[in-house]
Amino acid sequence: MFWGSRLPSSPFDPPSLLYTFLSSPLKFMLHHTHEVLLSLRGSSYNNAPPPSIRLVCISDTHTFKPHTTSSATWTKDVALPPGDVLIHAGDLSNDGSFSAIQDQISWLSSLPYEHKLVIAGNHDSYFDPRSRHPKDRHKSMQWGSVHYLHHSTLTLHFPQRSRSLNFYGAPQIPMCGGPDFAFQYQRGEDAWSGTIPLGTDILITHTPPRYHLDLPNALGCEWLLKEIWKIRPRVHVFGHVHAGHGKQRVWWDGAQKAYERLRGRRQIWFLVDFMDIRNWVDGLQLCTQGISGVLWSRIWGGEEASSVLVNAALLYNNSGHLGNPPTVVDI
Repeated sequence: MFWGSRLPSSPFDPPSLLYTFLSSPLKFMLHHTHEVLLSLRGSSYNNAPPPSIRLVCISDTHTFKPHTTSSATWTKDVALPPGDVLIHAGDLSNDGSFSAIQDQISWLSSLPYEHKLVIAGNHDSYFDPRSRHPKDRHKSMQWGSVHYLHHSTLTLHFPQRSRSLNFYGAPQIPMCGGPDFAFQYQRGEDAWSGTIPLGTDILITHTPPRYHLDLPNALGCEWLLKEIWKIRPRVHVFGHVHAGHGKQRVWWDGAQKAYERLRGRRQIWFLVDFMDIRNWVDGLQLCTQGISGVLWSRIWGGEEASSVLVNAALLYNNSGHLGNPPTVVDI
């Protein structure tokens, strides 16, 4: 067997390009075609003119504390840039204990941001009564200047910019571990429909929407994906899948629908994928509508609504150390 063609040992490890290609050459090529077309499309009308508000997005710190200067001491420097709002999308800790989480909250509270928001991740057991350790049951978190969002909305006002933004945060995540993990639901269960308020500008979850800044084996939630198709937040911040770290702009159009149908179709064998007419129909739609979108924005100067998706995980893959940089979004 060729080196790099084996399935990764953990579902959270990214497969090699060779493995992904050999699994389905057609889907591999269409995925990268879609990525290129997304990168070629212009900015959307969702981008506010100056004065903009800067979001600094992080997740999955797992007890680590990135520096607010460039003096980080890990393999790859991880420093927090300046901004207006710091967002942490969960997994502050490893063991979920009160003490580990309180240490992270105290650190976040000390940072020089005007606003600091956090949600829980599956490793943050203290926040879920079902997974909380008995010794922590009667302990109360000291939040300082940190806002904790738990199925809740927070409207932040920026008087100097004459602007307001609505933030909504929720921690639930498809099953990925034992009873010591927080806020889990069975994979395939709908835990999202009708839960996110209309008018949400910034959505914060721990799980990714399925197929976006996710791994090829799709660890994200399909029901969350359906819900953000309805809500279409300006920015969606999440984490959990460390290897999916990055930023992606999505347009709510036929090209995106075709891409998600392709990703959702079960892979049997690469020759079967080539013979499945549905893959070719979706591939044609992905290419034609994607090219149309590029021409509309780049040649004709058209504007379309879009959203920015951010996988803000700072832990590098499953290495156990920080390596991914914080993500900045100006809106």
